[in-house]
Amino acid sequence: MVRTSQATTFSSLPYFFDRGAHGTAQPITERINERHPMKPHRLTLTNALVMGYGLDKQIHNIYDPRPATQSELEAYHDHDYIDFLSRVTPGNQAQMRQMIDIFNCVEDCPIFADMFDFCRMYTGGSLAGARKLCAGTTDIAINWSGGLHHAKRGEASGFCYVNDIVLAILELLRYHPRVLYIDIDIHHGDGVELAFYQSNRVMTVSFHKYTGDFFPGTGKLDDNGNGSGKHFCLNVPLQDGIDDDMYLSIFKTVIDDTVTAFRPSAIVLQCGADSLGCDRLGAFNLSIAAHGECVNFVRKYNVPLLVVGGGGYTIKNVSRCWTYETAVLVGATIPDELPATVYDSFFEDSHWKLHPPLTGKVDNQNSVTSLQRITISIRNKLRYLQGAPSVAMQEIPPDLFGLMGDEDRNAEERDEESRGTGGAGESRVDSSNARNEFFDADNDNDHDDEDTLPAPAARARSTRRVARGTRRTRGRGRGRGAGPSASTREEGDEEADEAVVSPRRGRGRGRGRGRTKGKTMDKDKENSNPTADSSSGTPMDVDIDV
Repeated sequence: MVRTSQATTFSSLPYFFDRGAHGTAQPITERINERHPMKPHRLTLTNALVMGYGLDKQIHNIYDPRPATQSELEAYHDHDYIDFLSRVTPGNQAQMRQMIDIFNCVEDCPIFADMFDFCRMYTGGSLAGARKLCAGTTDIAINWSGGLHHAKRGEASGFCYVNDIVLAILELLRYHPRVLYIDIDIHHGDGVELAFYQSNRVMTVSFHKYTGDFFPGTGKLDDNGNGSGKHFCLNVPLQDGIDDDMYLSIFKTVIDDTVTAFRPSAIVLQCGADSLGCDRLGAFNLSIAAHGECVNFVRKYNVPLLVVGGGGYTIKNVSRCWTYETAVLVGATIPDELPATVYDSFFEDSHWKLHPPLTGKVDNQNSVTSLQRITISIRNKLRYLQGAPSVAMQEIPPDLFGLMGDEDRNAEERDEESRGTGGAGESRVDSSNARNEFFDADNDNDHDDEDTLPAPAARARSTRRVARGTRRTRGRGRGRGAGPSASTREEGDEEADEAVVSPRRGRGRGRGRGRTKGKTMDKDKENSNPTADSSSGTPMDVDIDV
Protein backbone atom coordinates (compact mmCIF):
# COMPACT_ATOMS: atom_id res chain seq x y z
CA MET A 1 0.00 0.00 0.00
CA VAL A 2 1.48 3.32 -1.08
CA ARG A 3 0.78 6.36 1.03
CA THR A 4 1.71 9.98 0.44
CA SER A 5 3.30 11.84 3.34
CA GLN A 6 2.62 15.36 4.45
CA ALA A 7 5.14 17.43 6.35
CA THR A 8 3.16 19.65 8.69
CA THR A 9 2.85 20.14 12.39
CA PHE A 10 0.05 21.45 14.54
CA SER A 11 1.83 24.16 16.48
CA SER A 12 4.43 26.80 15.75
CA LEU A 13 6.03 26.35 19.16
CA PRO A 14 9.77 25.53 19.28
CA TYR A 15 9.06 21.98 20.43
CA PHE A 16 7.26 21.27 17.16
CA PHE A 17 9.41 23.06 14.59
CA ASP A 18 10.08 20.96 11.50
CA ARG A 19 13.75 20.26 12.10
CA GLY A 20 14.12 16.89 10.45
CA ALA A 21 15.63 16.22 7.05
CA HIS A 22 12.17 15.67 5.59
CA GLY A 23 10.24 18.18 7.64
CA THR A 24 9.65 15.68 10.44
CA ALA A 25 9.07 17.30 13.81
CA GLN A 26 11.51 16.13 16.45
CA PRO A 27 10.46 17.53 19.84
CA ILE A 28 12.09 16.93 23.20
CA THR A 29 11.85 13.14 23.03
CA GLU A 30 15.54 12.81 22.30
CA ARG A 31 16.40 14.77 25.43
CA ILE A 32 14.88 12.21 27.81
CA ASN A 33 16.36 8.82 28.55
CA GLU A 34 15.23 6.66 25.63
CA ARG A 35 14.31 3.87 28.06
CA HIS A 36 11.88 6.09 29.91
CA PRO A 37 8.25 5.14 29.11
CA MET A 38 7.06 8.74 28.79
CA LYS A 39 7.49 9.89 25.20
CA PRO A 40 6.50 13.51 24.50
CA HIS A 41 6.77 12.58 20.82
CA ARG A 42 3.18 11.29 21.18
CA LEU A 43 2.06 14.93 21.00
CA THR A 44 3.65 15.32 17.59
CA LEU A 45 1.88 12.20 16.31
CA THR A 46 -1.40 13.53 17.68
CA ASN A 47 -0.86 16.87 15.96
CA ALA A 48 -0.13 15.18 12.65
CA LEU A 49 -3.29 13.06 12.80
CA VAL A 50 -5.49 15.98 13.88
CA MET A 51 -4.29 18.04 10.94
CA GLY A 52 -4.40 15.07 8.59
CA TYR A 53 -8.10 14.61 9.33
CA GLY A 54 -8.66 18.36 8.89
CA LEU A 55 -9.93 18.76 12.45
CA ASP A 56 -7.87 21.93 12.89
CA LYS A 57 -10.25 23.60 10.44
CA GLN A 58 -13.20 22.74 12.69
CA ILE A 59 -11.57 24.10 15.83
CA HIS A 60 -12.63 27.72 16.04
CA ASN A 61 -9.38 29.00 17.50
CA ILE A 62 -5.92 27.51 17.90
CA TYR A 63 -3.52 29.31 20.23
CA ASP A 64 0.18 29.29 20.93
CA PRO A 65 -0.20 30.12 24.63
CA ARG A 66 2.53 31.89 26.52
CA PRO A 67 4.55 29.89 29.04
CA ALA A 68 3.39 30.05 32.64
CA THR A 69 5.33 32.53 34.75
CA GLN A 70 7.15 31.61 37.93
CA SER A 71 4.57 33.55 39.94
CA GLU A 72 1.78 31.53 38.34
CA LEU A 73 3.54 28.27 39.14
CA GLU A 74 3.97 29.37 42.76
CA ALA A 75 0.21 29.89 43.10
CA TYR A 76 0.28 26.26 44.22
CA HIS A 77 3.87 24.98 44.30
CA ASP A 78 6.48 25.93 46.90
CA HIS A 79 8.92 28.66 45.94
CA ASP A 80 11.96 26.51 46.79
CA TYR A 81 10.73 23.71 44.54
CA ILE A 82 10.03 25.98 41.55
CA ASP A 83 13.39 27.71 42.06
CA PHE A 84 15.06 24.30 41.98
CA LEU A 85 13.30 23.35 38.72
CA SER A 86 14.42 26.62 37.15
CA ARG A 87 18.10 26.01 38.01
CA VAL A 88 18.73 22.28 37.68
CA THR A 89 20.16 20.98 34.39
CA PRO A 90 21.82 17.75 33.24
CA GLY A 91 25.13 19.60 33.48
CA ASN A 92 24.85 20.61 37.15
CA GLN A 93 22.77 17.76 38.56
CA ALA A 94 25.83 16.15 40.14
CA GLN A 95 26.36 19.27 42.27
CA MET A 96 22.63 19.40 43.16
CA ARG A 97 22.28 15.73 44.09
CA GLN A 98 20.97 16.45 47.57
CA MET A 99 18.23 18.76 46.29
CA ILE A 100 17.36 16.28 43.55
CA ASP A 101 16.71 13.66 46.22
CA ILE A 102 14.70 16.10 48.35
CA PHE A 103 12.44 17.06 45.45
CA ASN A 104 12.13 13.46 44.19
CA CYS A 105 13.59 14.12 40.74
CA VAL A 106 14.91 10.58 40.44
CA GLU A 107 13.93 7.45 38.50
CA ASP A 108 10.44 8.34 37.18
CA CYS A 109 11.28 12.05 37.13
CA PRO A 110 14.72 12.42 35.51
CA ILE A 111 16.48 15.69 34.87
CA PHE A 112 16.61 16.55 31.16
CA ALA A 113 17.52 19.54 29.00
CA ASP A 114 15.08 22.47 29.02
CA MET A 115 12.97 20.73 31.65
CA PHE A 116 11.73 23.96 33.22
CA ASP A 117 10.72 25.36 29.82
CA PHE A 118 8.82 22.14 29.17
CA CYS A 119 6.93 22.54 32.47
CA ARG A 120 6.13 26.19 31.77
CA MET A 121 4.83 25.36 28.30
CA TYR A 122 2.35 22.62 29.20
CA THR A 123 1.19 24.51 32.29
CA GLY A 124 0.72 27.69 30.26
CA GLY A 125 -1.60 25.79 27.92
CA SER A 126 -3.86 24.63 30.75
CA LEU A 127 -3.93 28.09 32.33
CA ALA A 128 -4.79 29.67 28.97
CA GLY A 129 -7.68 27.23 28.55
CA ALA A 130 -8.97 28.01 32.04
CA ARG A 131 -8.84 31.75 31.35
CA LYS A 132 -10.84 31.34 28.15
CA LEU A 133 -13.49 29.34 30.02
CA CYS A 134 -13.66 31.94 32.78
CA ALA A 135 -14.10 34.73 30.24
CA GLY A 136 -16.89 32.80 28.52
CA THR A 137 -15.27 32.98 25.09
CA THR A 138 -15.33 29.21 24.63
CA ASP A 139 -17.21 26.22 25.99
CA ILE A 140 -14.43 23.65 25.57
CA ALA A 141 -10.66 24.09 25.79
CA ILE A 142 -8.18 21.31 24.95
CA ASN A 143 -4.55 20.94 26.02
CA TRP A 144 -3.28 17.45 25.26
CA SER A 145 0.17 18.33 26.60
CA GLY A 146 -1.27 18.90 30.09
CA GLY A 147 -2.83 16.53 32.60
CA LEU A 148 0.24 15.77 34.73
CA HIS A 149 -1.75 14.87 37.81
CA HIS A 150 0.85 13.32 40.13
CA ALA A 151 2.97 16.40 40.95
CA LYS A 152 2.75 17.54 44.57
CA ARG A 153 3.17 20.99 46.07
CA GLY A 154 6.86 20.48 46.82
CA GLU A 155 8.04 17.48 44.80
CA ALA A 156 7.83 15.71 41.47
CA SER A 157 6.13 12.35 41.03
CA GLY A 158 5.37 9.97 38.17
CA PHE A 159 7.00 12.13 35.48
CA CYS A 160 4.88 15.05 36.67
CA TYR A 161 6.95 18.07 37.69
CA VAL A 162 4.33 20.84 37.79
CA ASN A 163 0.67 20.06 38.42
CA ASP A 164 -0.99 22.05 35.65
CA ILE A 165 -4.41 20.64 36.60
CA VAL A 166 -4.33 22.11 40.10
CA LEU A 167 -3.20 25.48 38.77
CA ALA A 168 -5.95 25.46 36.11
CA ILE A 169 -8.60 24.58 38.71
CA LEU A 170 -7.39 27.40 40.95
CA GLU A 171 -7.81 29.73 37.98
CA LEU A 172 -11.32 28.41 37.35
CA LEU A 173 -12.24 28.90 41.01
CA ARG A 174 -11.66 32.62 40.62
CA TYR A 175 -14.92 32.75 38.65
CA HIS A 176 -16.69 29.41 39.08
CA PRO A 177 -18.14 28.44 42.46
CA ARG A 178 -17.80 24.66 41.94
CA VAL A 179 -15.40 22.65 39.78
CA LEU A 180 -15.69 18.92 39.08
CA TYR A 181 -12.45 17.07 38.30
CA ILE A 182 -12.76 13.71 36.47
CA ASP A 183 -9.75 11.45 35.95
CA ILE A 184 -9.84 8.40 33.61
CA ASP A 185 -6.10 7.70 33.72
CA ILE A 186 -5.30 4.16 34.89
CA HIS A 187 -3.24 5.71 37.71
CA HIS A 188 -4.93 7.46 40.62
CA GLY A 189 -4.95 11.25 40.35
CA ASP A 190 -3.30 11.61 43.75
CA GLY A 191 -1.75 15.05 43.23
CA VAL A 192 -5.05 16.74 42.39
CA GLU A 193 -6.92 14.88 45.11
CA LEU A 194 -4.37 15.91 47.74
CA ALA A 195 -4.48 19.56 46.68
CA PHE A 196 -8.26 19.79 47.22
CA TYR A 197 -8.70 17.13 49.90
CA GLN A 198 -10.15 19.66 52.35
CA SER A 199 -12.13 21.77 49.88
CA ASN A 200 -15.86 21.57 49.22
CA ARG A 201 -15.60 23.66 46.05
CA VAL A 202 -13.76 20.98 44.09
CA MET A 203 -15.14 17.46 43.70
CA THR A 204 -12.50 14.97 42.54
CA VAL A 205 -13.58 11.69 40.90
CA SER A 206 -10.89 9.21 39.86
CA PHE A 207 -11.38 5.93 37.96
CA HIS A 208 -8.19 3.92 38.32
CA LYS A 209 -6.54 0.60 38.99
CA TYR A 210 -6.03 -0.07 42.69
CA THR A 211 -4.28 -3.07 44.19
CA GLY A 212 -2.38 -1.40 47.02
CA ASP A 213 1.00 -1.68 45.32
CA PHE A 214 0.17 -0.30 41.85
CA PHE A 215 1.54 3.23 41.46
CA PRO A 216 0.91 5.56 43.24
CA GLY A 217 -0.64 3.20 45.82
CA THR A 218 -3.46 5.58 46.77
CA GLY A 219 -7.12 5.89 45.81
CA LYS A 220 -8.97 3.52 48.11
CA LEU A 221 -12.76 3.49 48.03
CA ASP A 222 -12.82 4.75 51.63
CA ASP A 223 -10.70 7.86 50.91
CA ASN A 224 -13.30 10.59 50.64
CA GLY A 225 -11.90 13.92 51.83
CA ASN A 226 -11.38 15.66 55.15
CA GLY A 227 -12.73 18.68 57.01
CA SER A 228 -14.98 20.79 54.83
CA GLY A 229 -13.99 18.54 51.92
CA LYS A 230 -15.49 15.44 53.54
CA HIS A 231 -17.40 13.42 50.88
CA PHE A 232 -16.07 15.69 48.10
CA CYS A 233 -13.45 13.14 47.07
CA LEU A 234 -14.64 10.03 45.23
CA ASN A 235 -12.48 7.09 44.19
CA VAL A 236 -13.50 4.24 41.89
CA PRO A 237 -10.87 1.51 42.38
CA LEU A 238 -10.89 -1.09 39.58
CA GLN A 239 -9.05 -4.32 38.87
CA ASP A 240 -7.15 -5.56 35.82
CA GLY A 241 -8.91 -6.32 32.57
CA ILE A 242 -12.07 -4.22 32.88
CA ASP A 243 -13.84 -4.13 29.52
CA ASP A 244 -15.81 -1.46 27.67
CA ASP A 245 -19.27 -2.39 28.93
CA MET A 246 -18.32 -2.55 32.60
CA TYR A 247 -16.25 0.62 32.48
CA LEU A 248 -18.89 2.69 30.67
CA SER A 249 -21.62 1.40 32.96
CA ILE A 250 -19.92 2.46 36.20
CA PHE A 251 -18.51 5.64 34.66
CA LYS A 252 -21.87 6.93 33.48
CA THR A 253 -23.63 5.97 36.71
CA VAL A 254 -21.06 7.61 38.99
CA ILE A 255 -20.64 10.77 36.90
CA ASP A 256 -24.38 11.27 36.46
CA ASP A 257 -25.01 10.93 40.20
CA THR A 258 -22.09 13.25 40.96
CA VAL A 259 -23.17 15.99 38.55
CA THR A 260 -26.72 15.83 39.88
CA ALA A 261 -25.59 16.17 43.50
CA PHE A 262 -22.67 18.57 43.10
CA ARG A 263 -23.97 20.72 40.21
CA PRO A 264 -20.56 21.88 38.94
CA SER A 265 -20.23 25.16 37.09
CA ALA A 266 -17.05 23.93 35.32
CA ILE A 267 -15.50 20.52 34.64
CA VAL A 268 -11.87 19.47 34.16
CA LEU A 269 -11.45 16.11 32.42
CA GLN A 270 -8.10 14.29 32.51
CA CYS A 271 -7.93 11.83 29.59
CA GLY A 272 -4.95 9.66 30.42
CA ALA A 273 -4.69 7.09 27.61
CA ASP A 274 -2.86 4.46 29.64
CA SER A 275 -6.28 3.04 30.52
CA LEU A 276 -6.48 1.74 26.94
CA GLY A 277 -5.83 -1.89 26.20
CA CYS A 278 -2.28 -2.87 25.17
CA ASP A 279 -0.66 0.03 27.04
CA ARG A 280 2.95 -0.51 28.14
CA LEU A 281 2.12 0.23 31.78
CA GLY A 282 -1.64 -0.34 31.87
CA ALA A 283 -3.72 -3.46 32.32
CA PHE A 284 -7.25 -2.50 31.23
CA ASN A 285 -9.10 -3.66 28.12
CA LEU A 286 -10.62 -0.35 27.00
CA SER A 287 -11.00 0.45 23.33
CA ILE A 288 -10.44 3.89 21.85
CA ALA A 289 -14.19 4.12 21.16
CA ALA A 290 -15.07 3.48 24.82
CA HIS A 291 -12.46 5.95 26.05
CA GLY A 292 -13.92 8.54 23.68
CA GLU A 293 -17.46 7.76 24.82
CA CYS A 294 -16.48 8.86 28.34
CA VAL A 295 -15.40 12.20 26.87
CA ASN A 296 -18.61 12.48 24.86
CA PHE A 297 -20.73 11.70 27.94
CA VAL A 298 -19.13 14.54 29.89
CA ARG A 299 -19.38 16.90 26.92
CA LYS A 300 -23.15 16.45 26.75
CA TYR A 301 -23.64 18.14 30.13
CA ASN A 302 -22.98 21.46 28.35
CA VAL A 303 -20.82 22.72 31.22
CA PRO A 304 -17.63 24.71 30.53
CA LEU A 305 -15.08 21.96 29.97
CA LEU A 306 -11.27 21.88 30.12
CA VAL A 307 -9.84 18.70 28.57
CA VAL A 308 -6.22 17.72 29.23
CA GLY A 309 -4.05 14.73 28.40
CA GLY A 310 -2.20 12.61 30.93
CA GLY A 311 -0.60 9.18 30.90
CA GLY A 312 -0.26 6.91 27.91
CA TYR A 313 2.84 4.92 27.00
CA THR A 314 2.04 3.16 23.74
CA ILE A 315 2.38 6.32 21.72
CA LYS A 316 0.67 5.14 18.53
CA ASN A 317 -2.49 4.33 20.53
CA VAL A 318 -2.26 7.54 22.56
CA SER A 319 -2.15 9.67 19.41
CA ARG A 320 -5.08 7.78 17.87
CA CYS A 321 -7.11 8.12 21.06
CA TRP A 322 -6.59 11.87 21.48
CA THR A 323 -7.23 12.45 17.78
CA TYR A 324 -10.54 10.60 18.03
CA GLU A 325 -11.47 12.52 21.18
CA THR A 326 -10.65 15.81 19.45
CA ALA A 327 -13.18 14.82 16.80
CA VAL A 328 -15.72 13.99 19.50
CA LEU A 329 -15.25 17.37 21.17
CA VAL A 330 -15.71 19.34 17.94
CA GLY A 331 -18.68 17.20 16.92
CA ALA A 332 -17.04 15.72 13.82
CA THR A 333 -17.20 12.20 12.38
CA ILE A 334 -13.92 10.86 11.02
CA PRO A 335 -13.24 7.66 9.06
CA ASP A 336 -11.41 4.65 10.43
CA GLU A 337 -8.72 5.01 7.77
CA LEU A 338 -5.86 7.13 9.10
CA PRO A 339 -4.70 10.09 7.00
CA ALA A 340 -1.30 9.96 5.34
CA THR A 341 1.42 11.56 7.46
CA VAL A 342 5.18 11.40 7.76
CA TYR A 343 4.65 9.05 10.71
CA ASP A 344 2.98 6.24 8.77
CA SER A 345 5.57 3.74 9.96
CA PHE A 346 4.16 3.98 13.49
CA PHE A 347 0.77 2.67 12.34
CA GLU A 348 1.77 0.16 9.66
CA ASP A 349 1.24 -2.89 11.88
CA SER A 350 -2.44 -1.97 12.31
CA HIS A 351 -2.87 -1.19 8.59
CA TRP A 352 -3.33 2.51 9.36
CA LYS A 353 -6.63 2.11 11.24
CA LEU A 354 -7.95 4.55 13.82
CA HIS A 355 -9.62 1.81 15.88
CA PRO A 356 -7.33 -1.24 16.05
CA PRO A 357 -8.36 -4.14 18.28
CA LEU A 358 -7.09 -3.42 21.80
CA THR A 359 -9.47 -5.48 23.96
CA GLY A 360 -9.37 -8.96 25.42
CA LYS A 361 -5.65 -8.99 26.12
CA VAL A 362 -5.97 -9.22 29.93
CA ASP A 363 -8.36 -11.37 31.95
CA ASN A 364 -11.19 -9.33 33.51
CA GLN A 365 -10.86 -9.53 37.28
CA ASN A 366 -13.82 -7.25 37.94
CA SER A 367 -17.28 -8.60 38.67
CA VAL A 368 -20.76 -7.13 38.48
CA THR A 369 -21.03 -7.54 42.26
CA SER A 370 -17.84 -5.60 42.95
CA LEU A 371 -18.92 -2.74 40.69
CA GLN A 372 -22.34 -2.61 42.36
CA ARG A 373 -20.66 -2.38 45.76
CA ILE A 374 -18.58 0.58 44.55
CA THR A 375 -21.64 2.31 43.09
CA ILE A 376 -23.66 1.91 46.30
CA SER A 377 -20.77 3.24 48.40
CA ILE A 378 -20.39 6.32 46.23
CA ARG A 379 -24.13 7.03 46.26
CA ASN A 380 -24.08 6.87 50.04
CA LYS A 381 -21.31 9.47 50.11
CA LEU A 382 -23.18 11.76 47.75
CA ARG A 383 -26.18 11.78 50.08
CA TYR A 384 -24.09 13.70 52.61
CA LEU A 385 -23.71 16.64 50.25
CA GLN A 386 -27.31 17.84 50.90
CA GLY A 387 -27.22 20.17 47.92
CA ALA A 388 -24.38 21.91 46.18
CA PRO A 389 -22.21 24.16 48.37
CA SER A 390 -22.67 27.90 47.92
CA VAL A 391 -19.99 30.56 47.74
CA ALA A 392 -20.30 33.96 49.41
CA MET A 393 -20.46 36.96 47.07
CA GLN A 394 -17.16 38.79 47.22
CA GLU A 395 -14.75 40.84 45.17
CA ILE A 396 -13.10 38.84 42.40
CA PRO A 397 -9.31 38.76 42.84
CA PRO A 398 -7.34 40.94 40.43
CA ASP A 399 -6.02 39.45 37.23
CA LEU A 400 -2.45 38.24 36.97
CA PHE A 401 -1.23 41.05 34.75
CA GLY A 402 0.14 42.97 37.73
CA LEU A 403 2.27 39.98 38.72
CA MET A 404 4.06 40.02 35.37
CA GLY A 405 5.16 43.64 35.27
CA ASP A 406 8.85 42.75 35.12
CA GLU A 407 8.49 40.24 32.30
CA ASP A 408 8.38 40.71 28.57
CA ARG A 409 4.92 40.33 27.15
CA ASN A 410 4.34 38.40 23.97
CA ALA A 411 1.72 39.10 21.32
CA GLU A 412 -1.08 37.27 23.10
CA GLU A 413 -0.41 39.07 26.39
CA ARG A 414 -0.52 42.43 24.65
CA ASP A 415 -3.74 41.33 23.01
CA GLU A 416 -5.15 40.45 26.44
CA GLU A 417 -4.28 43.91 27.74
CA SER A 418 -5.97 45.73 24.88
CA ARG A 419 -8.98 43.46 24.28
CA GLY A 420 -9.43 41.66 27.57
CA THR A 421 -8.78 38.03 28.47
CA GLY A 422 -11.88 36.75 26.71
CA GLY A 423 -11.15 38.38 23.36
CA ALA A 424 -7.44 37.77 23.16
CA GLY A 425 -6.06 35.76 20.29
CA GLU A 426 -9.37 35.41 18.49
CA SER A 427 -7.70 35.44 15.08
CA ARG A 428 -7.14 31.96 13.66
CA VAL A 429 -3.60 30.77 13.14
CA ASP A 430 -3.99 29.09 9.77
CA SER A 431 -2.03 25.86 9.72
CA SER A 432 -1.30 26.18 6.01
CA ASN A 433 0.28 29.65 6.12
CA ALA A 434 3.29 31.19 7.84
CA ARG A 435 4.25 27.92 9.52
CA ASN A 436 7.67 26.95 8.14
CA GLU A 437 5.90 23.70 7.43
CA PHE A 438 8.52 22.19 5.21
CA PHE A 439 12.25 22.68 5.11
CA ASP A 440 13.77 22.11 1.70
CA ALA A 441 17.44 22.91 2.38
CA ASP A 442 18.77 25.69 0.13
CA ASN A 443 15.54 25.82 -1.87
CA ASP A 444 13.43 26.76 1.13
CA ASN A 445 11.51 30.00 0.49
CA ASP A 446 8.89 29.64 3.18
CA HIS A 447 9.41 32.27 5.85
CA ASP A 448 7.22 33.43 8.69
CA ASP A 449 6.08 37.04 8.64
CA GLU A 450 4.71 38.04 11.98
CA ASP A 451 3.27 41.26 10.57
CA THR A 452 1.02 39.50 8.05
CA LEU A 453 -1.19 36.96 9.72
CA PRO A 454 -4.16 35.55 7.80
CA ALA A 455 -7.59 36.90 8.58
CA PRO A 456 -9.86 34.76 10.71
CA ALA A 457 -11.36 31.96 8.68
CA ALA A 458 -15.12 32.03 8.21
CA ARG A 459 -16.77 29.65 10.58
CA ALA A 460 -18.39 26.91 8.55
CA ARG A 461 -20.91 25.81 11.09
CA SER A 462 -21.96 26.44 14.62
CA THR A 463 -20.89 23.99 17.29
CA ARG A 464 -21.02 24.07 21.01
CA ARG A 465 -17.39 25.20 21.07
CA VAL A 466 -18.27 28.58 19.62
CA ALA A 467 -17.39 31.51 21.87
CA ARG A 468 -20.43 32.77 23.67
CA GLY A 469 -21.74 36.08 22.39
CA THR A 470 -23.34 37.18 25.59
CA ARG A 471 -21.45 38.20 28.68
CA ARG A 472 -22.06 36.47 31.94
CA THR A 473 -23.04 38.16 35.13
CA ARG A 474 -21.68 37.19 38.52
CA GLY A 475 -23.52 34.43 40.28
CA ARG A 476 -25.20 34.98 43.62
CA GLY A 477 -23.25 32.29 45.38
CA ARG A 478 -25.96 29.62 45.65
CA GLY A 479 -26.62 28.02 42.29
CA ARG A 480 -30.23 27.99 41.10
CA GLY A 481 -32.12 26.32 38.31
CA ALA A 482 -32.19 22.85 36.90
CA GLY A 483 -28.63 22.64 35.68
CA PRO A 484 -25.19 23.92 36.61
CA SER A 485 -24.45 27.55 35.82
CA ALA A 486 -21.22 29.46 35.26
CA SER A 487 -20.53 32.33 37.61
CA THR A 488 -18.37 35.06 36.14
CA ARG A 489 -17.91 38.77 36.53
CA GLU A 490 -19.14 41.18 33.86
CA GLU A 491 -16.08 42.98 32.65
CA GLY A 492 -17.61 46.36 31.89
CA ASP A 493 -19.12 47.06 35.26
CA GLU A 494 -16.63 49.50 36.78
CA GLU A 495 -19.24 52.22 37.32
CA ALA A 496 -21.59 49.81 39.04
CA ASP A 497 -18.79 48.68 41.33
CA GLU A 498 -18.23 52.27 42.45
CA ALA A 499 -21.90 52.98 43.05
CA VAL A 500 -22.95 49.76 44.75
CA VAL A 501 -21.48 48.43 47.97
CA SER A 502 -22.27 44.84 48.79
CA PRO A 503 -24.13 44.54 52.11
CA ARG A 504 -22.47 42.56 54.85
CA ARG A 505 -24.48 39.50 55.65
CA GLY A 506 -24.20 37.73 58.93
CA ARG A 507 -26.02 34.45 58.40
CA GLY A 508 -26.29 32.93 54.95
CA ARG A 509 -28.26 35.11 52.54
CA GLY A 510 -30.25 37.15 55.06
CA ARG A 511 -32.16 34.30 56.65
CA GLY A 512 -32.30 34.11 60.41
CA ARG A 513 -32.35 37.00 62.85
CA GLY A 514 -31.99 39.73 60.26
CA ARG A 515 -35.15 38.77 58.41
CA THR A 516 -37.13 38.00 61.59
CA LYS A 517 -36.31 41.43 62.96
CA GLY A 518 -37.49 43.03 59.76
CA LYS A 519 -40.86 41.28 59.99
CA THR A 520 -41.29 42.31 63.66
CA MET A 521 -40.57 45.95 62.90
CA ASP A 522 -43.06 45.82 60.04
CA LYS A 523 -45.83 44.50 62.29
CA ASP A 524 -45.13 47.12 65.00
CA LYS A 525 -45.26 49.90 62.45
CA GLU A 526 -48.60 48.70 61.07
CA ASN A 527 -50.07 48.67 64.60
CA SER A 528 -48.80 52.15 65.44
CA ASN A 529 -49.59 53.87 62.11
CA PRO A 530 -51.95 51.85 59.89
CA THR A 531 -52.08 54.55 57.21
CA ALA A 532 -48.31 54.87 56.83
CA ASP A 533 -46.65 53.70 53.66
CA SER A 534 -45.38 50.22 54.46
CA SER A 535 -42.68 50.44 51.81
CA SER A 536 -40.77 53.24 53.54
CA GLY A 537 -38.23 52.23 56.16
CA THR A 538 -38.96 48.52 56.02
CA PRO A 539 -35.83 46.39 55.91
CA MET A 540 -35.76 44.26 52.78
CA ASP A 541 -33.68 41.23 51.68
CA VAL A 542 -32.21 42.36 48.37
CA ASP A 543 -30.16 40.25 45.92
CA ILE A 544 -27.74 42.37 43.94
CA ASP A 545 -26.15 41.13 40.71
CA VAL A 546 -22.93 42.91 40.02
